[in-house]
Amino acid sequence: MIDRGRLATLLARERVTYADRNPRSAAAYAHAEHLFGRTPMTWMNKTAAGFPLYLGTARGAHVTDLDGHDYADFSLGDTAAMAGHSPIPVVEAVHRRLAALGGATAMLPTEDAEVVGADLARRFGLPLWSFALTATDANRWAVRLLRAVTGRPRILVNSYCYHGSVDETLIVVGPDGRPRARAGNVGAPVDVLATSRVAEFNDVDGLARELAHGDVAAVLMEPALTNVGIVTPEIGYLAKVRELTQRYGTYLINDETHTFSEGPGGATRAWELQPDVVTIGKAIGGGLPSAAYGMTSELADALATRSDLDLVDAGGVGGTLAGNALSMAATRATLTSVLTDAAFEHMISMARAFAAGVRLVLDRHGLSWSVCQLGARVEYRFVSPAPRNGTQSAAAADPELEDYLHVYMANRGVLLTPFHNMALMCPETTLDDVSRHQESFDAAIKELVG
Repeated sequence: MIDRGRLATLLARERVTYADRNPRSAAAYAHAEHLFGRTPMTWMNKTAAGFPLYLGTARGAHVTDLDGHDYADFSLGDTAAMAGHSPIPVVEAVHRRLAALGGATAMLPTEDAEVVGADLARRFGLPLWSFALTATDANRWAVRLLRAVTGRPRILVNSYCYHGSVDETLIVVGPDGRPRARAGNVGAPVDVLATSRVAEFNDVDGLARELAHGDVAAVLMEPALTNVGIVTPEIGYLAKVRELTQRYGTYLINDETHTFSEGPGGATRAWELQPDVVTIGKAIGGGLPSAAYGMTSELADALATRSDLDLVDAGGVGGTLAGNALSMAATRATLTSVLTDAAFEHMISMARAFAAGVRLVLDRHGLSWSVCQLGARVEYRFVSPAPRNGTQSAAAADPELEDYLHVYMANRGVLLTPFHNMALMCPETTLDDVSRHQESFDAAIKELVG
């Protein structure tokens, strides 16, 4: 039903509108002559309109840009602001740490860390925790620990997974069914085929074949794929993953960084999963850098008895700023006062309303797309039925159509996650915000299909 010529015309029109309404952001981008890629980080160039919007202010579920436009923010820092922008308990905790107590980082522990560890243990069911600044680091350090304790060289991931910039995860299943490096991998230090194995999500037989080699230290996975588009587990799949990892003596890591949207204890708690390790980042710091990894007592004991492992100094696990006082203060406030059980109930109800609104628009215009909800997170895809693995999900992408929807809605005060059509709710998201998206989405589709 999509007229590609009409789509190209509408996208060009919306890009002109975007440029006209955002002169200050355009100027800031043009003048950024000392930044590689003109942005603080090159992924900020992932924009549907030629240049990024520049941040003015951010509060709750809304942001404003340099040109003063207000947006209902469903990107929320690609999960980093799941608690909302500058939630008051976090602001107060950070101010107290900096202004009243001082010492943002002093290489000394604070009591906040134990409170955070206890809360994460309550949420995810794993008793012992350590901290990082990013989920990438949490995953990287967990992988190193499990390689050490097993003596096995490889890890296994799902095709088109996302675990930050961990080198070993940039592997996919090729069209011939064989593993290959993921396209675009920059400066890999070693061939990923030597460090990793890969299986499609929801493919039990493929997982069993790869684990049967006996050289996999850990399976690192999201309980549901997210960064290539939401792909949910089929009935019985995750139980089979746990069974197979135990059969082959392989540890299981649940990366809950994005699937934390499923509830207060992420998918691990909501779906009664039993991993050996949980990693999580972004959201737990309330907007400040913070991440964590938790483990079973059995794993901790196995590591502690290894006198050959340097877990204190130069062993490759840890960083000077990891677990710093400021991050721990922010994380304690986020977990105990912002991302509470009651907050998740509200967030998930907003996501349910968001998904219902999208389905209504699709039905109204006769589009056979699919909608997937993962707790407080919703995604709409351009195919139906929804993809069942990462390779199918990647193949379902339509960059031109995605760009049209993103820039169209940005021009009308709605922000989606820039990498795909994903929307996340925070504790301060309202039905008015959800309605703003639905109205813009309806108008965009109406213009597109006539």
